[in-house]
Amino acid sequence: MNDFNAAIIAEFRANDGVVGGQFEGAPMLILHTTGRRSGQDREIPLVYQPLGESFAIFASKAGAPTNPDWFHNLVAEPNVTAEIGTGTRLFVARVADGDERTEIWERQKVNAPGFAEYEAATTRVIPVVVLDPV
Repeated sequence: MNDFNAAIIAEFRANDGVVGGQFEGAPMLILHTTGRRSGQDREIPLVYQPLGESFAIFASKAGAPTNPDWFHNLVAEPNVTAEIGTGTRLFVARVADGDERTEIWERQKVNAPGFAEYEAATTRVIPVVVLDPV
């Protein structure tokens, strides 16, 4: 895990799921996936959008031309956990498509305009992943 993510995770855990800096006020979670090659636990801090009992996360990778590793891990093993606030919950991940994806993505760009910048920076369609509770 790089130092940037490690610092966010440490701050998240020290402050009951709240972080500051560039993520101040943004809803954050720590996603736990299983590395598809290594089999090791991987942790990534992500901004989310609440969807009732479910949560949407975004494989934006800040507008990079490729999807992030955590996305490939989710596709290979959709059973994940996520730390939200002070709790940890089990989820099954699925990639949203069609109208569902469009609705969630458009709302995210309004809620957090940086996501529109990520979209403009890449030619790929940024995946929207829905975490459904187990």
